[in-house]
Amino acid sequence: MTTRILPAVGDPDAARSIVSLLGRLPDGEPAPPVGDSTSLVDMLARLAAESLDELPEVVLVHERIGPLPALELIRDVALRFPAVGVVLVTADTSPGLYSAAMDSGARGLVALPLVYEELAQRVQAAAGWAAGVRQHLGHGPEAALGGPGGTVVTVSGAKGGVGTTVTAIQLALASAASGHSVALVDLDLQGGDVASYLDVQFRRSIVDLAAIRDIGARVLQDAVFNHETGVALLLAPAEGERAEDVSDRLVRQTLGALRQRYETVVVDCGTQVNTANAAAIESADTTLLLALPDVVTVRATKRMVRLWDRLQIRKAEETIIVVNRHTRTTEIQPPLVSKITATKVARTAIPANFKELQGAVDAGRMQDLDAKSSVKQALWALAGELGLVKDVQGDAKQSRFGSGRRHGRAK
Repeated sequence: MTTRILPAVGDPDAARSIVSLLGRLPDGEPAPPVGDSTSLVDMLARLAAESLDELPEVVLVHERIGPLPALELIRDVALRFPAVGVVLVTADTSPGLYSAAMDSGARGLVALPLVYEELAQRVQAAAGWAAGVRQHLGHGPEAALGGPGGTVVTVSGAKGGVGTTVTAIQLALASAASGHSVALVDLDLQGGDVASYLDVQFRRSIVDLAAIRDIGARVLQDAVFNHETGVALLLAPAEGERAEDVSDRLVRQTLGALRQRYETVVVDCGTQVNTANAAAIESADTTLLLALPDVVTVRATKRMVRLWDRLQIRKAEETIIVVNRHTRTTEIQPPLVSKITATKVARTAIPANFKELQGAVDAGRMQDLDAKSSVKQALWALAGELGLVKDVQGDAKQSRFGSGRRHGRAK
């Protein structure tokens, strides 16, 4: 049986060496190497969306892969694509690293410099394990993702007051109302207002997960608040200084666990760039960036898009701009925002009508926003455009933005 092998190697010399040895494997079919963690996850997501049969049996992760550290990348791949056997390639063969690699989900470790016999043995073992998992799971994209494999959507703003929180809340409510299981995560860690907008008094937050090594269903159940709307809330800490306890590792592990439990995961990332929300944006299927149709906000939006690109968090062409407080008379229209920022712009713009929101905002019950509100109707239409709601037959609508990284007047 042919074993498809995908190397993830950032160093060109190391990549050539690995591919050369893999080419000697009798049943090996090495793919061209990918040079960074983002490209690897993107490629696996695209393949998994087609079929389990499209995924490689084995992924080799070189120790110097970036921007995501090797062990965190292994954990992410193991969580999202459990039918793929991951092997770490490293010069460090200490018991400590071996244990850490196994805890992260690796199926083996190959020492540098590479030795053909050891590489062949580890690849064969990982491929055998992957074959067993696939036989147990069966075929199809759901098996590739090890279950329902929920969609993660992040909502960010380039500056304060552009509407991230209300947008995130309404997207979550729309998805839940259509029949999806939904989680809403508040990653605006120092100023999160999801609890205030939904009339919630709850002590637990994402910080309570910081000391937990493996985040499973029982742990999540204790940390989330099950709201009356059916949306599960994972809140920001009440004490802003505890934001520093939320690491990028914690965010990736938490979102991976939520993805396996809920069909839709909406993340309010606020307006600041830190390691926690950067990890969420990088691992999301769809990333929204809210903009207002004014010069100052559009310039800030362009800066944010460029910052994400420089930090290798998210490419401009993978970012979706949502224009909030839109009017037909303003000089800055969505196509112009798209041109200035070099991004996609959502077809649905959110109208400028704060008076519709005022009562729900003041009451702290955004769930009670009038169904006739033009703002609510636009935000729920945006949820449909993004593929977050089910149609009348119960099937999920297809997002017009595709399924690689699957992809308002407000606060």
